[in-house]
Amino acid sequence: MKATVSDIARSCGLSTATVDRVLNNRPGASAANRQRVMEAAKQLGYLPVVDQVALPSRPAHLEFFLPIGSNAFMMDLARHIEDYAARLPLVASCRIHNLAGISPGALQAAIENLSLRANGVGVIAIDHPRTRNILREIVEAGIRLVTLVSDVPGAPRSAYVGIDNRVAGRTAALLMGRFLAERPGHLAIVVGSRSYRGHEEREMGFRSVLSEEFPNLTVTSAVEINDEPDISYTATMQALHNEPELLGIYCVGAGRSGVAKALLEARPQKKPVFICHDLTRATRGYLVDDLLDVVIDQNARLIAEQSVIRLLGSIASSAPYLTRKFIEPRLIFRENVPVQ
Repeated sequence: MKATVSDIARSCGLSTATVDRVLNNRPGASAANRQRVMEAAKQLGYLPVVDQVALPSRPAHLEFFLPIGSNAFMMDLARHIEDYAARLPLVASCRIHNLAGISPGALQAAIENLSLRANGVGVIAIDHPRTRNILREIVEAGIRLVTLVSDVPGAPRSAYVGIDNRVAGRTAALLMGRFLAERPGHLAIVVGSRSYRGHEEREMGFRSVLSEEFPNLTVTSAVEINDEPDISYTATMQALHNEPELLGIYCVGAGRSGVAKALLEARPQKKPVFICHDLTRATRGYLVDDLLDVVIDQNARLIAEQSVIRLLGSIASSAPYLTRKFIEPRLIFRENVPVQ
């Protein structure tokens, strides 16, 4: 038999009115009493649980702010968020905001459209003082916050949902070094935007492993392309022109299509090892055509599902932060491309 509000009130020694306020996230209860109520509700099995995360007792309104643009991964992520949220009875509504860019100004403009009934917000944003202040104001308004894909640790978010980007960059370097089997030579890095903490961490991890384990490999070109395929195409063509025997290309963020286009047009005598992130329709094709060697995939579907669950869990919890848990990246080669 399911526990009732009266059972919780008896268990924690508080009134049913206080318990009701806490369970429905209304003001009027102290932090200490909120903690007591939530602990009692968990112990009595009152709150639903998914993946060991307690969920709120009432449906919540969620909103996500994503710089989707023409980025295939972002499109997949937004679609998975909408699909998963639509299947959960505890999500009253889920709204996706397509940011007009990655700048703090674009986020600020979008936040102006945040619904007054929103209980939780998920955001992909650059790590910048203005961004941190915007996110702080959201939380101070009583809304729970999670960051996705690229963290903003200086913001009072309840959780970060995504891979460990530094480890992902280190993995890319290890693969590059193993593929090239101690051959000495030059590499190129195509960086999406160092304004994203995640992209910066990937590049740092990549360079660290090269320096530690593969001193025979030198990065001679590292271009920031702001996730624009046209710029990545030009940068890759220039790198191939300057280094006809370029050994490898690591694409840190978006811009993968520009690199692929350059490789197809330049047709170097020996194709450089090409490593990038995110399994999309395009990168599936590059893998099958043997243009791309490996994808380090952060799994858009799993990030979408966990971001919704973590937001619901943070709404249900009296604690400001949830337990940290990274998404495990997948290594996708030509021979193990998963079914869509």
